[in-house]
Amino acid sequence: MNFVIASEILLWIAVIALGLLCLALARQIGVLHERLAPAGALTLKQALKVGDPAPVLALTGLDGREVRIGGLREGRAQLLLFLSPNCPVCESLLPAIRSAQGAERDWLDVVLASDGEPQAHRQFVQAKGLTRFPYVLSEPLGRTFGVAKLPYAVLIDEQGRLAASGLVNTREHLESLFVAKEHRVGTLQDYLQQRDRVTASTGDGRG
Repeated sequence: MNFVIASEILLWIAVIALGLLCLALARQIGVLHERLAPAGALTLKQALKVGDPAPVLALTGLDGREVRIGGLREGRAQLLLFLSPNCPVCESLLPAIRSAQGAERDWLDVVLASDGEPQAHRQFVQAKGLTRFPYVLSEPLGRTFGVAKLPYAVLIDEQGRLAASGLVNTREHLESLFVAKEHRVGTLQDYLQQRDRVTASTGDGRG
């Protein structure tokens, strides 16, 4: 009988310890989430900086219609998503792009961009149901925004200025560009530098 009571006590102690451990892990996850957001997706080296005027270009889409990049847009921002038919990560991001087009339609226009053989891209557009999006092929456009890896997104604000840019491997990366625009933080690096400055100034004040 004493053995049963002792084992039951030990079991309850283990359950309580496990519960406390779960609470501690949940708290740490919350802390990490606060440290990482809001921030634009990781950006690569490029000539344009956040706040710079984006180049104004008139390109021809796959459907033959003119697609205007940059410039004043009467209260509407523009998201350029650089992708490739041969990029699995790009394909996995398409549902998020469709969702963003619907959820942010009051202020955002989405343009898909790439380069290469037009026929391959036309097949990609038909196979993935992307006919609703303007789709342009322009290698100079990618070079202008420093696109080196895919998928890559560029957000141009209503005034025609670069608001945010970076690699967008997940839905969260894509949404972080919208948050970055709202908080005027263009890249992950900018956010980390801003956070470090605030932390340093707070520490100096305490000292």
